[in-house]
Amino acid sequence: MESLRLIDEWPVDNATAGVVSASGEVRGHHGDPARLFRLASVTKLLTAYTAHIAIEEGVVELDTPAGPEGSTVAHLLAHTSGLAFDAHKAMAEPGTRRLYSNAGFEELADALAEHSGIAFAEYQREGLFEPLGMTSTHLEGSPAAGAVSTLDDLLRFAAELQAPKLLAPETLNAATAIAFPGLNGVLPGFGHQKPNDWGLGFEIRDHKSPHWTGANSSPRTFGHFGQSGTFLWVDPEAGHACVGLADRSFGPWAAQVWPPFTDAVLAELSA
Repeated sequence: MESLRLIDEWPVDNATAGVVSASGEVRGHHGDPARLFRLASVTKLLTAYTAHIAIEEGVVELDTPAGPEGSTVAHLLAHTSGLAFDAHKAMAEPGTRRLYSNAGFEELADALAEHSGIAFAEYQREGLFEPLGMTSTHLEGSPAAGAVSTLDDLLRFAAELQAPKLLAPETLNAATAIAFPGLNGVLPGFGHQKPNDWGLGFEIRDHKSPHWTGANSSPRTFGHFGQSGTFLWVDPEAGHACVGLADRSFGPWAAQVWPPFTDAVLAELSA
């Protein structure tokens, strides 16, 4: 795919990108697909998926209490627990505001470990990474932002997000639908959004503006970006997913180049 070559124009030292279809076909990639990158908050997609695997295995349920008083697993996944961004401190009542929270995903992983009796990183490796053949992916720190991975591995994961083998399709459909609709909040790096729609672990494009995906991305597009210069989106209307990895921290450069890159990818796919 020629559109993927646009990453050569990004102001970064190293970058790689690829596209995978809903059938699992890698339509193209550019850059080193085996290079390790820090994922930052793209880690949350892996943590959320692990949580949904645990829910299907009966370890917890969406309404299992977790996090601050009155909060549940669902609240933590949807950033509506009321926890602060990086502090394990309640700032609002659960379900009343969309407060993006790293602490919430750390408490989510703690709850999964407590209820399963297995360390979160081990549960994730056995339940997600090994079955998908993500041999280069591992969690080095926080389950909110501590994973490292490669393009090859994340394209495998992006294929799973379109045609799940580890989850029932209806579970993934529910996870990528709007949870606790109508809540406002800040999308990190892109300001206050009304509403700030989110699924159960997945950020949803809807009609947010500005946004890190493209102007032509469908409202159903879901995924995540990371402060390390990484992103993964799935556009169900386009029938494809895209992964972009770089080694420069997120900033104005990313907000400038990612949306036209996405639009170029979508245009090539629809041509």
